[in-house]
Amino acid sequence: MKVLVLTQYFWPESFRINEVVVLLQRMGCEITVLTGQPNYPQGQVFEGYRAAGLGTRQHEAGYSICRVPLVPRGDGGALRLVANYLSFVLSATVLGPWLLRWKAYDLIFVYAPSPILQVMPAVWLAFIKHAKLVTWVQDLWPQSLEATGFVRNRRVLGMTAVLVRWIYRRCDLLLVQSRAFVSPVQAMAGITPVHYHPNPGELVADQSQPVGGPALQLKPGFNVVFAGNLGTVQALDTVLDAAELLQLHEDVHVVLVGSGSRSDWLQHEVARRRLRNVQTPGRFPPEVMPGILAQASVLLVSLVRSPIMSQTVPSKMQAYLAAGKAIIGSLDGEGARLLSESGAGLACAAEDGPALAAAVLRLRALSPDALQRMGEAGERYYRQNFDPDILAAKLVEHFSQVLAGCRR
Repeated sequence: MKVLVLTQYFWPESFRINEVVVLLQRMGCEITVLTGQPNYPQGQVFEGYRAAGLGTRQHEAGYSICRVPLVPRGDGGALRLVANYLSFVLSATVLGPWLLRWKAYDLIFVYAPSPILQVMPAVWLAFIKHAKLVTWVQDLWPQSLEATGFVRNRRVLGMTAVLVRWIYRRCDLLLVQSRAFVSPVQAMAGITPVHYHPNPGELVADQSQPVGGPALQLKPGFNVVFAGNLGTVQALDTVLDAAELLQLHEDVHVVLVGSGSRSDWLQHEVARRRLRNVQTPGRFPPEVMPGILAQASVLLVSLVRSPIMSQTVPSKMQAYLAAGKAIIGSLDGEGARLLSESGAGLACAAEDGPALAAAVLRLRALSPDALQRMGEAGERYYRQNFDPDILAAKLVEHFSQVLAGCRR
C-alpha cells in the first residue's frame, strides 16, 4: 500500500504523527511524507533547514520526506501564524505536486491539528493522483478558533464552517481523536463516514533514560508535574491560583515543564505573585521526559472551560497514563470521563483553582501504595486503549477498508 502522509508538522518537530509513520512503515506501507520546514515551537527554522527550502530527503527509517517552503511562526503573533498556516497550504498545493511528480499513491493520509486548512492540498493531490483521502481530525473547526479567541467575528466563523464542510465532504474517511468529536464532525461531513481513532502513546524506543540521571532533578516533597504546551487553552492562571492556595504546604511543589505562547506571561506571573512553590524549568527533548515524569508524585493536566475543550482529549493524557503515575485533571467532559474510566486519578472542574488545590491535597493524603495503584490502573488502561502497535494495525485496517470501497 503506497501512502502519502501530509502534515504541516513533522520530525524533527515533536508530534505523534512521527511515531505513527514509523509504525505504518514497519507494517508494510510504503510511506512518503509531505511537510513543511520544521520551526515549531520556537518559531525559528531548525538548524540545517531553510524557510525557503524545497526538496526530498530519505529518513533513516526508510521513508521519504518531501519539504516545501513556509513562513516560520516567529513569536506566534496572529499575523505571523496566519502567514505560517497559509504559506504551507499554498506551497503544498503548488509545489507538492511537482515534488511528487511521477509518484503514484493508493491513499493520502492527513494528520490535521489546527488548522484544518492543511487538508486542502491533500484534496488537490488526491484528485490528480486518483487516490483515496483519509483525514485524522485533531481539533474541531471552527469551534477551536472561537475557543482560543483567535477569531471572534461571527461572519468569519460562518465562512470557516462552510469551508470545513467542503473539506470534510471531499474525504473518503474522517478519523477523530476523541469520541466526543464524532457527532459534531459527522454533522458537517454529510455522507463521509466518521470513526473514532485515538492518538497513540509513545513508542517504547522513545522512552530511554539519559546517561547520568534525569535531565531535571525535582525537589524532595510532593511534586505536581505539568508537562507540555504552555498556551492559552491550558488554563495556567487556574494552576497558579491553586499553587497560591497550596503555599501553606511547604512540601508541595508545582513544576510546569514546557514552553508555549504563555511562557513569558507565566514567568512574569509567578514572580508577581511570589509563588515560591512553582518551578518553570522550560522545555526538554522528548527522549528525556520519561526520566522527569518518573520523579513526579502526581501528573497534572488542565484545560480552559469551553464546549470545544470539553470534547477534547489532551494529547499528553496518553503519555501520562503510560508513565504509570496518578493524574489530576482540571478539566471537563471527555478528558474527565477518560480519567474516571481509567481509575488513574482525580478530576475536578475546569478553571476552578480551589477545587484543583483540594484535589492535590486529597492525593497528597493518600499512601504511596494507593498512588501506585492509581498509576498502575492508568498504565493498564493505556495498554488496552492507546498501545501504538495496536492502533497502527487498526489504522492500516481503516486504510484497507477505504481502498476496498467500504463506507461503514
